[in-house]
Amino acid sequence: MGGNDLVLTDQIVEDRRTNGEVQLSFDVAFEHFACEQALHEYGLSAEEITAGVIGGGDDGGIDGAYVFLGNRLLHEDSDVFQPSFSVNSLETGVPLTLWLVQAKTSKSFSEVALDKVASSCNLLLDLDADDKTLSGLYSEDLLARINLFRQALLRTAKRMPSVKIRFSYVTRGDTETIHPKVRLKAQHLEVQFAKILGTASGEVEFLGPAELWKRASVIPSYTLELPYQESITHGTSHIALITLGDYLDFLSEEDGSIKSHIFDWNVRDYQGNVEVNREIAASLLDPDAPEFWWLNNGITIVCSGASSIGKRLSLSDVQIVNGLQTSYTLHDTLRDKYEADPDAAVFARLVQVRILVTANQAARDAVIRATNRQTSVPVASLRATDDIQRQIESYFYDRGWFYDRRKNYYRNQGKPLDRIISIPFLAQTVMAMALGRPDYARARPSSLLKSDSDYERVFSSTTPLPVYLWLAMAQRRVDAFLQSSATPVSGSEFTNLHFYLAMLAATDLVGRPFNRPTHLENAAREGAFPTQSRLAELWTRLREEFRHYQEVHGVGPDQTAKNNEFVQHLLESFGWPRTHRK
Repeated sequence: MGGNDLVLTDQIVEDRRTNGEVQLSFDVAFEHFACEQALHEYGLSAEEITAGVIGGGDDGGIDGAYVFLGNRLLHEDSDVFQPSFSVNSLETGVPLTLWLVQAKTSKSFSEVALDKVASSCNLLLDLDADDKTLSGLYSEDLLARINLFRQALLRTAKRMPSVKIRFSYVTRGDTETIHPKVRLKAQHLEVQFAKILGTASGEVEFLGPAELWKRASVIPSYTLELPYQESITHGTSHIALITLGDYLDFLSEEDGSIKSHIFDWNVRDYQGNVEVNREIAASLLDPDAPEFWWLNNGITIVCSGASSIGKRLSLSDVQIVNGLQTSYTLHDTLRDKYEADPDAAVFARLVQVRILVTANQAARDAVIRATNRQTSVPVASLRATDDIQRQIESYFYDRGWFYDRRKNYYRNQGKPLDRIISIPFLAQTVMAMALGRPDYARARPSSLLKSDSDYERVFSSTTPLPVYLWLAMAQRRVDAFLQSSATPVSGSEFTNLHFYLAMLAATDLVGRPFNRPTHLENAAREGAFPTQSRLAELWTRLREEFRHYQEVHGVGPDQTAKNNEFVQHLLESFGWPRTHRK
């Protein structure tokens, strides 16, 4: 079977390599696929996976690096890095995870590869290491990802984070034939991870074709069965009392992990060991506490269909839109106990579940808003339910593009990855190309929509829907040009400049600088896009001005890319003075 697994995984990589707008090498496509499957449990988007892939040389044997605080992927503009963030809002022992991936197309696992990672991590994870020394040894891409971890560790130190370093070693080799010496090296690497940071724990896993195929072939199921004890039915919807044991089964995958995909539409993340969750856990563990459903607001599920046979509900297109904190706390507190003794008295206690049946997306959005208004939720978290978001999704869909206002919704349906557009990606594209602020788009990869004023500028009812689609397609074309360019473009250079190139391309088409999306109506109507040759000319000039600005002002590439003064300098260098930006 090992040969079959290899054939199947190779075919997936080959399809990914050739079917997108950019023709990748097999090695690069395999790196992306390996990172995606290594972090399968997090359900990261294609853009999030790509952001963590380390391109080019000087990678220290590390092809992917990702940092998680709790279950949330960290970006350079994440809340925890902001001066206004209160570290005391984090629970003591908050999980902080650095996940490293090495992906090789060889058909074996080697000691040398593990030695290289061990050597790199000794230097990279030394908090006293000199930045200049590291920059002479490792690529800018790798250092940027590792610095996220170092900064997060220092920022959260007073909360005594639970640090874990995980390393996925991925090849096309059979894990059943790994040499004992290689496995011994992996054990030593786990010990080394723990020693580097004192209280950290380390974990090394081997992934070959069998493991990759198993993960890649898992299609999340949104059709689930839920046994109940009592139920009130009105029309096709239900209010049911469910035993904690049955609800845990409903929540859990076969390996015991939580079904995170059925929370995709929830507006908040799991908050961990905060007071309300500690109270939930305490009431679960106290045998003398009142009935659990008396103390808890319960769970709200929306689904497109529900049928009852006996005392079992069969639910289609399940999404838990309220009750994430209760669900995760139940799972964290009781899952191990349930596996050890499923007949314990606690699992006969009840939780209330509301099951609202509607195939109407607007109605589902109304439920999400209404059931999350009773507690504090940032307004930005509810953006996906706005009318403009549903209108963009519908317009894109009718034209063969997929606006993923619900993270991974279209990816789980098997839609082409290069035609899936996320809300953050579209927001950055609008900010850069239509509003003339590539610096702002670059500086806020994950936080652009937290401000009401920014959101209203980006997603305005006055912007025609064809302009949104044109912007997404144009940015994709710009990105494809850079990724297939004859001149190598590093990951950091791509991150810093791809929105700038898109702005220049849009400005060039219009003929002058502008900061209103309506200026792109003609381009959208006519389907006009910059040619490859013109993109090449703009790119050459952009790189020259980018280097020149850094030399003159004595600043680094990141600082330059996030500085509006560079935007003005760039426009003036093209003969487009700032006074013309109307």
